[in-house]
Amino acid sequence: MDGITLGRASLLCTLLLWAFQVCSGAVTVKVAPKVEVLKGETAKLPCTYTVSPQSSSTVIEWYIEEQGKRQRVAFSQGGQGKADDGTPLTGRVTIGADATLTISAVQPSDELVYYCQVTGGPSGVGDGATMLKVFFAPEKPELTKPRSQAISVGGTTSSEIGTCVTMNGHPQPRIIWYKDDQPLAEVKDKNESPHMVPSMVKEASGLFTAKSILYMQPTKADKDSVFHCIVEYSMPGDEIKQKMSDTITIELNYPSEKATFSLLNTVPVKEGDVVNMKCETDGNPQPEFDFSKDGKDIAGQEGLLMLKSVKRTDSGLYKCTAIDFDNLDADLTGTITLNVNYIDPVSVTPAQPQVVMLGDNVEWQCKTKASTSHTVQWKKGSEVLSQDGTLSLKGVSYDQAGEYMCVGAVPSVPGLTAEASVNLTVKGKPMIEAPAIGEVGKEGDMVTLKCSAHGSPAPQFTWKPSGKESVSVEGNKAVSTVTLQATAEVMKNGVTCEVSNEHGADSKTILVSLKRADKQQGGSSGVVIAVVVCVLLLLLLVALIYFLNKKSKLPCGKKDKKEVASGEVNNDIVVEMKTDKANEEAGLLNKRPSTEQ
Repeated sequence: MDGITLGRASLLCTLLLWAFQVCSGAVTVKVAPKVEVLKGETAKLPCTYTVSPQSSSTVIEWYIEEQGKRQRVAFSQGGQGKADDGTPLTGRVTIGADATLTISAVQPSDELVYYCQVTGGPSGVGDGATMLKVFFAPEKPELTKPRSQAISVGGTTSSEIGTCVTMNGHPQPRIIWYKDDQPLAEVKDKNESPHMVPSMVKEASGLFTAKSILYMQPTKADKDSVFHCIVEYSMPGDEIKQKMSDTITIELNYPSEKATFSLLNTVPVKEGDVVNMKCETDGNPQPEFDFSKDGKDIAGQEGLLMLKSVKRTDSGLYKCTAIDFDNLDADLTGTITLNVNYIDPVSVTPAQPQVVMLGDNVEWQCKTKASTSHTVQWKKGSEVLSQDGTLSLKGVSYDQAGEYMCVGAVPSVPGLTAEASVNLTVKGKPMIEAPAIGEVGKEGDMVTLKCSAHGSPAPQFTWKPSGKESVSVEGNKAVSTVTLQATAEVMKNGVTCEVSNEHGADSKTILVSLKRADKQQGGSSGVVIAVVVCVLLLLLLVALIYFLNKKSKLPCGKKDKKEVASGEVNNDIVVEMKTDKANEEAGLLNKRPSTEQ
């Protein structure tokens, strides 16, 4: 073996030995398969590793992968970490002593695959991959209708219903359409109805704007349909959330098939009312309408026929007619039979005001006619006196004078009434009402007295004695008030009120008394009560004295005790105290104080 061969063999052995050492070493790396974070927050990507055998030259490196190429963003050796310059994460990334990569103010563009690579010298190299997921909730979707006008039903192509746009979401959000709160299948075939045309735009910020346009061929049944869209988006933890747009309706044009003519008044129509009748079809837009009554044309406006202050002659058959040029075969007519309720003026017999003497009889008749069954009532104020059209008053009194009202009404038609009034005057001699007694504090005071009297013609008043007088009228009676001095004669004989007219006279004497009567009576009662109270207090005092004496607590001398025992007292009230223990008392009285020290 020559030297060259020996050298080659030695080099081969050295390489084999190195390869064996490498193969016998191991590096293991563990990372989180996925890390989720909200845009703008901080992401932490952990990395743990083992190197066997241990190496003092271990290097930890973090890489990002874009378009199949890796770029280092940070590394650590000997416990010293450093971020690389000129990377998308420069200024926002750090590597900790535990090999964790920290990224602050995370942006959508940071959503990449991150590799933690550990080089353990002779032990080899190992790595692990982490997927960083970035989330951001999109804005509430905005739903708009097209600028074009109403959609015609029956077209051969689909029409645009609305456009739904949601902005600034990450990852890409999804738009779902709803019709009457039911989701529509996501169809992109333009030959289908409905179908959607979606689009997705990635903004400079890395966020997504999603847009979807809904097309369909609506039918007449869709005239009241309500549309809205929702955006469905992902959040950390596999959570799916939604945001809903406002709603829209579509304006459809469709031909008319029938007409409806309706009376808008909700209560029976009566003379003087305003009547509104509306004609409309089940199509859109509404056609022009013509109106007629009993075959004669009358004017309306935009499907509305209004009659002001109707009369009974406005009753009849009303008709509306329309022509829809999109459906000339349709019979677009409607009719209303209008009934205008009425009541004739009330007639009263006799119609003239009645003047009768006190005690006479009076009778009136009241009649009217109406479009339907009606009632006739006689009233005085709120009191109903008759319900058959006849009012009879027997032996009239002054209280029955005044106004009487005959009211005709149609109960089935609220507010339909007619009325007439008559007046009754009752003549006769005056009659004085029972007067009230006058009162004064003392003789000589001024007193005011009142005298009320019925009578027609109005009676004349005379006061005896006279004073300052005034006369007024209260309803059907005259009232005279006089103020005078309560002299001794007035206190004794009273004051006389005399009334008279052409039919006779009447008089009453009004007594005047002192107000002290009630007070004196009250004072007497007070005296009685005071006497009773005093007696009760005195009895309580006697009971207290007796109780103290029994307990030997009353400090009385022998003289006093003898006086009490014998009943010899100088007061009006005598208290006699007895006991069955006479010997005991004697012993107590004769006992002398002890002299023992």
